[in-house]
Parts: sequence; structure tokens; C-alpha cells
Amino acid sequence: MPRQETNVANPATITVLYFAQVAELTGQRHESCPFDAPITGSDWLAQLEARFPQLAPVTRLKLAVNQYHVPHDTLIQPGDEVAVFEPVTGG
Repeated sequence: MPRQETNVANPATITVLYFAQVAELTGQRHESCPFDAPITGSDWLAQLEARFPQLAPVTRLKLAVNQYHVPHDTLIQPGDEVAVFEPVTGG
């Protein structure tokens, strides 16, 4: 019997989506990252800044977890989808 593909993320990873200038600065629009334990958004952003120093200061960046805007103290869980983007301003 052929194996069925699913759209479920590997629970030992997170899917990261980068938007606008964040995508330009990282050089990618998305990636799958190994991820085996919950971590706060703040701590995860600090790790992201270590990988991509050009994103500094990451405290200005916004997060969405599983398509919901969240504060930086939100726990990111293995299997989550995390979007990273610049704050939006109007005028």
C-alpha cells in the first residue's frame, strides 16, 4: 500500500515563515527548524538574532504562532508554525 503524505508538521520541528524585510535579511521566506522543547518567543527570537545578527534588535519584531498574533512571552511548542515580521505602521 502506498504511503500517504500528510500536511502535519514534524513534532520535533517548527515551521518558520519570514515576511517582508525579515525575509530579505535572512535570505529566505521559510524554513523548518529542529525544535524539541517549548521556549518563549523572546528566547527564540534571541536565538534567531544569534543566527541572523542583521535582524537586531529583535525585540521590535512581531510573532504569530499558528496564525495568531502573540506576545513575546508566549510559549512556542514543537510542531508550531511561527511567523516573524516587522511591525506595521500606518499614516
